[in-house]
Amino acid sequence: MSMQTHMLAALREQLQEWQVVLEEADEDRAEALLAQSDWSLKDVVIHLWAWQQRSLARLEAALSGGQPQFPDWPAQYLPDTDASVDGLNAWIHDTYRVRTWPQARADWLTGYQRLIELSGRFAERDLFDDEHYPWMGGYPLAAVLTGTYDHHLEHIGQLRAWQEAQGA
Repeated sequence: MSMQTHMLAALREQLQEWQVVLEEADEDRAEALLAQSDWSLKDVVIHLWAWQQRSLARLEAALSGGQPQFPDWPAQYLPDTDASVDGLNAWIHDTYRVRTWPQARADWLTGYQRLIELSGRFAERDLFDDEHYPWMGGYPLAAVLTGTYDHHLEHIGQLRAWQEAQGA
């Protein structure tokens, strides 16, 4: 099995795991605060969707041969540095919290599916060549996939605790 095939399989498996959890949530349950958190399930999904937009911009740019067209986030936050991540995450939360649960869930799902679909269009060598896309700053495009996987893995613990609290 190629590394690309392995990565895509892991992303698909993760998507299925998330879908099982998200399908159990109605609007009220999705907006209840998660255990030991200031965020609800809906807030986590919106947060992940917002960061998906940067990943999708990179994949789309790589396929088109252009530069990534990132989301229009405030200039004071540089998302590629750890120094402003907390501020940016707070801005994302405040800006997008008005979305309904069905909208948030659908947007996240569409984004995740698109990420998988776009990732399958690359030759494996292009995904793993750390010099192929200069705007990746020395990282291979595969880092977008591992970053997405790791980001969702980081938040899955919150979802599992939520499931337990719901009696699932």
